[in-house]
Amino acid sequence: MGFYVRKSISAGPFRFNFSSGGVGVSVGVKGLRIGTGPRGHYIHAGVGGLYYRGTLGKAGAKNTARQPPHRTPDIQPQPSAPEYVADGVVMREIESGDVMEMRDETSAEVLDEINARQSQIRLSVILAVLCGIVGFVVGKAIGGVGPVVGVVAFLPGMLIGKWFDGYRRVSVLFYDLEQDAEAAYGRLVAAFETLTACAGRWHVAAGGKIEDLTTWKRNAGASMLVDKKPTVLASTLPQVVRSNVTPPSIHVGRQVLYFMPDLVVVKDGNRYGAIGYGELRTQFAPSNFIETGQVPSDAEVVGHTWAHPNKSGGPDRRFKNNRQIPICRYEALRLSSGSGLNELVEFSKTNVSQPFCHAISALAHLHGATATSSRQRSLTGRV
Repeated sequence: MGFYVRKSISAGPFRFNFSSGGVGVSVGVKGLRIGTGPRGHYIHAGVGGLYYRGTLGKAGAKNTARQPPHRTPDIQPQPSAPEYVADGVVMREIESGDVMEMRDETSAEVLDEINARQSQIRLSVILAVLCGIVGFVVGKAIGGVGPVVGVVAFLPGMLIGKWFDGYRRVSVLFYDLEQDAEAAYGRLVAAFETLTACAGRWHVAAGGKIEDLTTWKRNAGASMLVDKKPTVLASTLPQVVRSNVTPPSIHVGRQVLYFMPDLVVVKDGNRYGAIGYGELRTQFAPSNFIETGQVPSDAEVVGHTWAHPNKSGGPDRRFKNNRQIPICRYEALRLSSGSGLNELVEFSKTNVSQPFCHAISALAHLHGATATSSRQRSLTGRV
């Protein structure tokens, strides 16, 4: 599908418009708009790097452009990964650190605003409750129909509050991409669509090495045990952001990664962090997996094993229902950073991660940094 850069953004009653004259803000209804509104952020990307500027006040108002200084990211010491025991195997969690430690200084002001707005109280809840209470009291006073009037008043209160929240609790990011920046980001989006086309997509939450023969036999001769679940890849924005670009996103457990044109926004509950493309490290490699479930339609089957093998790898004939299980070749992709990101995803098809990693490196180079992308041995070798 590719992507396109919209020329306007709506945030509640406000509309941000982009033209050759700059970014303007208007408020009102169709046919009657006034040039005022909340703060938005204008982000320019091209061969000269990135610079940010805010829009305030009336439409067309200009602010001084700010070119953030280059700063080497702080490398946070990584604590030991939490461990637990499952099926007799010590499992080590593959988990990111505190999202608030993930800060890209070039966009610190934007990130602070996103977190501040997200922490604001929802007016939709307050107005819905207040209107419901008032409606209930009025209903009781006029004839005992309090519950009915309360419900009727509850809904308008919620809708009005939601309308206000539409601009109180969101941040506006307006991207102006030069031709080279738009092409580089377009390659990232195209590579992401290749990932989404895979029949199987998983987030790997933990892994552990199988040490004893009994557990090895019980797990079809696998060398490692993993905890993974299907995950979601989609093109969507964080709920607290309005933008003229809809980024690719990957759900990695409780976090969500949003690949914006200038950086990766990391969502963890109601908190947000950010990682510059120059700090993002990528690693990918083929990974053999003993597939006890349904084999994805695009997976390559490279062999078979037995549900209960003997020491030599043949079937253990003490088990009556000892069936053969396919070994599939998948591809693992690790995303990490010195600020604490540490996530592992897996795809049912091989040779799909390299274009995505190369696109990340190209964006890092475009923004004046260098990303590390390397192909290593199997990151989750289970056979």
